[in-house]
Amino acid sequence: MGGRRTVIVGCALVMLMGLFSFPRLLLGSDQGRAKEIVQNTCAGCHRLEGASLSRLEKKAPDLIGAGSKFKREWLVGWLAGKEQPLYAKSYRWDQSQTPQTHMSVSQPDAEEIAKYLETNFVDAKVKVGAIDMTTFSKQEAVFGEKIFKEHACIGCHQVREGDKTVGGPQSTSLVEAGRRLKADWIHRFNSNPPDYVPHSGEFVGDVSELGLRYVTGYIATRGWEDFPYYEPWKSEPFGHTSLDRGQVIYQEYCAQCHGAAGKGDGPAASGLDPKPAIHANIPFEKVPTDYLYNVIYYGGRAVGKSATMPYWGLTIGQQGVADVMAYLRATFKGGADVAQAAGSGEGPSGVCPQPRKTAKAPAEFLSKTNPLPHSDGIVQAGKTLFLQSAQPVACAMCHGDKGNGQGFMGAALIPPPRNFTCGSMMKDLPDGQLFWIIKNGSPGTGMMSFAGLPDEQVWQLIAYVRSLAK
Repeated sequence: MGGRRTVIVGCALVMLMGLFSFPRLLLGSDQGRAKEIVQNTCAGCHRLEGASLSRLEKKAPDLIGAGSKFKREWLVGWLAGKEQPLYAKSYRWDQSQTPQTHMSVSQPDAEEIAKYLETNFVDAKVKVGAIDMTTFSKQEAVFGEKIFKEHACIGCHQVREGDKTVGGPQSTSLVEAGRRLKADWIHRFNSNPPDYVPHSGEFVGDVSELGLRYVTGYIATRGWEDFPYYEPWKSEPFGHTSLDRGQVIYQEYCAQCHGAAGKGDGPAASGLDPKPAIHANIPFEKVPTDYLYNVIYYGGRAVGKSATMPYWGLTIGQQGVADVMAYLRATFKGGADVAQAAGSGEGPSGVCPQPRKTAKAPAEFLSKTNPLPHSDGIVQAGKTLFLQSAQPVACAMCHGDKGNGQGFMGAALIPPPRNFTCGSMMKDLPDGQLFWIIKNGSPGTGMMSFAGLPDEQVWQLIAYVRSLAK
């Protein structure tokens, strides 16, 4: 990256309405009446103007800038009493640990109040278009989730992880943040939360400009089930690819590791562990487009592979990625029998037994056993993951449809993928060892990390893999 612009990212995203009880109001539907409600009723708890104050000096969240903050559809539902509480332990956590309900109004009144707030309470600090969500991809959301967790945002805010709600319940819930908050407001708040609520326990984190985009977009898509993630491989550059340009890029950047002819023998290869993939052995037309794009644009680390594979997107740009993808698919068709781990003592693909040098899992993992009951349903669920749906790629791509280590991408790896059909080897592998490898990858091999898979799916995979041993 040419230069790193450091910004700060806030993790405490404070909400509009405090959870305090009011009598139910049945009012007329006009902007004059909406103004009256806001000025005379809401202002009893919510500030409408003034400088930023600590959360611990207020009764409820500010309405200052509410029009730039909330999506109207959600706000109408909230005012009409149709949305879930936002604070598991109340807004003023120093005074109460019990969630409180908020006043509700009729649907017409809710619509008029929401319109009034959107029109009259604009936050001058929020730049419209600060983040372009039309170009926000699923891979960027993965990065955002990692930042969200690594920078301790999850310590105060709850999100959904699979079918579970995880995270600290101290501050506002982000489970439905994508339905509730405007992305530009999230971006501005994350840039420096003390601008909104100083001295309130909000965290200021150090991330790059891209990191700010990633974590903002991640939050802005929580609960937005049908969010249309951007698919960059469908963008304009991919309609104008050039094999000649792709070949030049390959020789300038890729060949230094993968070799001029894609044989994994570039000048850098001798010092790398694991060794670079042997492109000449891969039928690239079979490699899923999203995976191929992500590993080139975002690097090996992005898809759980080796961090020695750089993220080339910022260097060669979208057009460069498109061109080199086209070159790979036109040039390398696979056809090699197996990759040989020459001199490694780990044997060719598919052999049984298959000598390995895999690192031993920590004791706390080795003691784990599969908690799922043995059943045809569990095994079938694992089979579906293995063959089709595991992310970032299906296991069969490397381990083969039969689990014998002879998948079409396995031919590119040194050492070759594990042969799960080898009973004499598999019987000595504890469940916990398999769980640890799937979650963390296997250093020095082509086995990527599947850290994003829920634990239950990992155990389903293990049940299926066990069923392959002969």
